[in-house]
Amino acid sequence: MTSPWRSLGLAAFLGATGRREAAPAPAPTSATATAAPEAADEAQAMDARTAVPLLPMMAEHQKEQMRGHLAAVQAIVAALARNDFAGVETAAAKIGYSDSMAQMCTHMGAASPDFTPTALAFHRTADTIGDAARAKNRPAALSALSATLETCVACHAKYKEQVVNQATWTKLTSMPPPMGDHAGHEPE
Repeated sequence: MTSPWRSLGLAAFLGATGRREAAPAPAPTSATATAAPEAADEAQAMDARTAVPLLPMMAEHQKEQMRGHLAAVQAIVAALARNDFAGVETAAAKIGYSDSMAQMCTHMGAASPDFTPTALAFHRTADTIGDAARAKNRPAALSALSATLETCVACHAKYKEQVVNQATWTKLTSMPPPMGDHAGHEPE
């Protein structure tokens, strides 16, 4: 037979650990529904970086590219940790300069002309990582990676995306909106 204290303890334990239904969140009022856009506008106004106007699909493509660049940098670091120079070279090639990358950077920077040289400097600097890897020169590869990351930091410190509509894009660039997938470029 169980003692009354044991039953009472079990009941208290079950009561303390039992599942409770959370009260549903209140529906947003018109004041709270508009607070987020107002706060976003306020934050945008405080951000003094140079705007890079992009159509929504271009902005999404650029973010995909940035995530890809970050993954390549992570792969470079991992390969360097293993002294895998072939892996460093392969990963660096993903962020290095190419004619198609130059075309994409030029298109992305069409409404902010000084953006393109900055973007191209990143890709050209990334090429030096591969050069050092081919020479199996770990200190030079690390130095090149550092220089490449410096271009990332400088670019992100200077520029911000500004999503615009097609009419604004055409006015700013004197170009028609891009056609097709991701700003007129084939998927990578």
